[in-house]
Amino acid sequence: MSEADPIRVLVVDDQDLVRGGFKAILGTYEGIEIVGEARNGADAVQEAQRLRPDVVLMDIRMPEMNGIEATRAITGNPLLAKTRVLVLTTFDVDEYVYDALGAGASGFLLKDADPDEIVAAVRVVARGDALIQPSVMRRLVETFVAARPRGGWGAADVAETRRAALTSLTDREREILVLVARGLSNDEIAEELFISPATVKTHLARVMAKTDAHDRAQLVVFAYETGLVTPAP
Repeated sequence: MSEADPIRVLVVDDQDLVRGGFKAILGTYEGIEIVGEARNGADAVQEAQRLRPDVVLMDIRMPEMNGIEATRAITGNPLLAKTRVLVLTTFDVDEYVYDALGAGASGFLLKDADPDEIVAAVRVVARGDALIQPSVMRRLVETFVAARPRGGWGAADVAETRRAALTSLTDREREILVLVARGLSNDEIAEELFISPATVKTHLARVMAKTDAHDRAQLVVFAYETGLVTPAP
């Protein structure tokens, strides 16, 4: 997607009025194109595969398949590697934030966010960045990891895959991952390690490939889930 291309958005919500509202509002913004809609998670996965949107606005509580499961299916599909998921919900519950990020979502917003905030979030995740700035994400994940048992997603095979991914990282890649988890930007990491920002970016691309992370938010979750970084006392 070039900067001249509109950001193609798929709207997913089980309430017709909510979907219609998002379509009507977001469609008025320059550079945003609503390409489709879905009323449950199963339809969302199907429509994402058909339309290949840049961003999916995803509700959580829906029939047939919830938004967390749908997010996991979309972000886990190699054919949808360029599709980002922005979770929208009325439920301000920490567990939903954590599970949404764990499923591969690039951001999380409450439905009562201002239209300008939602559009800004769409643009951020469409660029491949995390919605929440690194320092805020770090505090968020520290809280979740401290409050939940290790292996919060409940799958032993996933935990083993993460351990293998961690082992595959070089010393430099681990060093950079730790700094990302602590909230440092690329420029700050470069200054800390006496390397160029371009070199940091190259290392981060390799870390993301090895850990199957979509963005910095996922890297932070990975660092804490694997124990590479531990919550502050």
